[in-house]
Amino acid sequence: MFGHFLDRFCSGLRILLGVMMGALAIPVAMQVISRYTGLIPTYLWTEELATFLFVWIVMIGSIVAVWDGTHFDVRITRDATGPLMRLVQNGIVHLAIMLFGALFLLYGFEYTAFGSNQRSVMMRANLAITHVSVPVAGGFWLVLAGYRLSEDIAEFLNRKNTLS
Repeated sequence: MFGHFLDRFCSGLRILLGVMMGALAIPVAMQVISRYTGLIPTYLWTEELATFLFVWIVMIGSIVAVWDGTHFDVRITRDATGPLMRLVQNGIVHLAIMLFGALFLLYGFEYTAFGSNQRSVMMRANLAITHVSVPVAGGFWLVLAGYRLSEDIAEFLNRKNTLS
């Protein structure tokens, strides 16, 4: 039940990512057109908006990558063939993601507080808009990797019980 909810949530995030990528194309196109053609004046706020969107796209994309298992992990051993070693290999990856998620969540609040005391130069937007993406992503990494770890443990226990 919870896994279905998380899957639907990540599907919504994928849609949001598509919308944000489309939105990112607008200020970037304005920058390119103004720099190389002179058809429109140079608007400096477009660079800030593109940066804000890009930061959120990266963080939301990392959340989806944790759910899909498409994040970056390095295997220093061959892929395990046995269920226990597969659990250990995947468990190490999930625990590492959870550790970084906890660190991003813990220190992200201080980072957001730091950003909330600053404003962007052109748009005068509070920089907490982008800084809050750090603890948000960390919290979701923690939850999603924890769920994936629990799935791996349940799969191992089910295999163990069916073999007995």
